[in-house]
Amino acid sequence: MLNVNNIFKLSENNTCIRTEALAGITTFLTMAYIIIVQPAVLSMDFTGKPTGLDYGAVLLATCVASAITSIFMGLYAKYPIALAPGMGENFFFVTVVMSLTATHPGNSWQTALGIVFISGFLFFLLSIFKVRQLVIDAVSPSMRNGITAGIGLFIAFIGLRNGGIIVKKPESTWIAINTDMLSADVAVFIVGLLTAAALQARKTRGAVLWGIIASAITALALGKIHPPQSIFGFPEIKQSAIFKMDLYSALDIACIPFIIVFLFMVFFDTIGTLIGVAEQAGFMKDNKLPRASRVLIVDATGTMLGAALGTSTVTSYIESAAGVSYGGRTGLTSVVVGLLFLLALFFGPVIGMVGQYLPITAPALVIVGAMIMKSVSRIDWDDHSESIPSFLIAICIPLTFSIADGMALGFIVYPIIKLLAGKTKQTSWLMYVLSFILILYFIKVRTNLP
Repeated sequence: MLNVNNIFKLSENNTCIRTEALAGITTFLTMAYIIIVQPAVLSMDFTGKPTGLDYGAVLLATCVASAITSIFMGLYAKYPIALAPGMGENFFFVTVVMSLTATHPGNSWQTALGIVFISGFLFFLLSIFKVRQLVIDAVSPSMRNGITAGIGLFIAFIGLRNGGIIVKKPESTWIAINTDMLSADVAVFIVGLLTAAALQARKTRGAVLWGIIASAITALALGKIHPPQSIFGFPEIKQSAIFKMDLYSALDIACIPFIIVFLFMVFFDTIGTLIGVAEQAGFMKDNKLPRASRVLIVDATGTMLGAALGTSTVTSYIESAAGVSYGGRTGLTSVVVGLLFLLALFFGPVIGMVGQYLPITAPALVIVGAMIMKSVSRIDWDDHSESIPSFLIAICIPLTFSIADGMALGFIVYPIIKLLAGKTKQTSWLMYVLSFILILYFIKVRTNLP
């Protein structure tokens, strides 16, 4: 008989099976939206035309890839970090499909999957040779806390947007407070937020999860969601995408920029998420993260697996912070998330009822964002060569709506400020190399994207 306590060292981490299980449920509920969003994004391009990828096939690939990689993370790396297809990468995937339609007619989505697989393989090589761990170790404590704070703001911003509190201003790129504060969406969000916040203030275990439950009950009462006609349901698959990736076409020289962009996106998204969750949970020891290489290998493997099954880049999810805030401290949390993704294939109607209505999980994101923001107090504000780059990261992650872009700006500025301030010995040589590469990346790659 398996001894769960020994496998995951529950006692050493001051946790128990119940806490880890509920933490896993909390994480899953905050990221379950991807089950609904991913197939919708990948099956249609931005003009409303089919990409060629079947909705049911993407749903199957999303659940299976997320399940396997999350379980792998829990058993191999033993961290409470769940994985699923990344938001941002999926929209870029559609951009690639649209671009390839002109050069690879009838084979665009297969080529795009091949591009994702190759980026994952390169990512795997970087992990094996511990290049990414060198990056993590080269990031100063202030920068790490700046990343964590930025992610907290980012999560909270997503929550406020999903809850209908902030909206895009008409005919503008700016955002504003929603003038319709009496809408059902806002009511669902407010009930969940107040419930979670009040219970969190009273130090009640599972406050975030109770907030989600309160939002779901309110949504049912207001008729925004409806009980499913059946509990069980398996996705209908019209055209399989398993092992349909086209590696040969993806190796065309014209595809190299796409491979580079995917590689950079997942590289910095993963490092940002890893640092953010690790700082929140207190996993960092002597400014280093134990078993970091294992986390990175799992992440790279997930991207290759996802492409092979028929979905875009699979990466570590910052929503894992929700489970960590509940008390998840071991890989058992990730295993629970993985099992729930598998169950979601058979309980599609129930998962869809909650996951497709974003105001239900929005309060959880705001609460988690608020808790993560405490990391700003650990930034060295007296040393401006540390505080200014850290601040830029913290503010640019939510403003650019990208963990990767926000981090990249900070990584560019940090060594330059150190150099000009005459503090070169305080900076790893790797930060100067990264700064140079990122400058070239923005000039040569990002400015030439279709």
